[in-house]
Amino acid sequence: MPNIPTWSDLLSSPAAMRRLMRAWPPYAAAGIRMVEIADDWSRCVMELRLRPWTANFVGTQFGGSMFSMTDPWWMILMMRRLGPGYVVWDKAAEIEFVAPGRGDVRATFELTDEMVAEVRAAADRAEKVLQWYPVDIVGRDGTVVARVRKQLYVRAKR
Repeated sequence: MPNIPTWSDLLSSPAAMRRLMRAWPPYAAAGIRMVEIADDWSRCVMELRLRPWTANFVGTQFGGSMFSMTDPWWMILMMRRLGPGYVVWDKAAEIEFVAPGRGDVRATFELTDEMVAEVRAAADRAEKVLQWYPVDIVGRDGTVVARVRKQLYVRAKR
């Protein structure tokens, strides 16, 4: 039986991730694009462009697209920074809409060395780690449009 590569295998480099995310149909159709991903997986910037076909009923950013734009990034960054010896899953998520998104918006994810070290230390003590990570979705003028929190589940592989 052939060994079929997983998405994780195919996307093992930031460059490969950048290429796929710029062409991935669900993001492209929603007006979402990856602006930046750091070579060390410490930072990711996503943008949601407001277009007539991506707006909601009242002409502002569609909330589902804003949530989708933020969905996998904390998990992917943590997974890549910790390496293959850890299990990382999204456990929970919430979004608070703060202001109408009347134009293009961005979300910037920054996973510091300290954040990774804290999770690694806890997971290495044979604990499951449940940690919340916030990200603001902001307009071009810096106005917060929405606040998203994602909870990650992390543990060392057995």
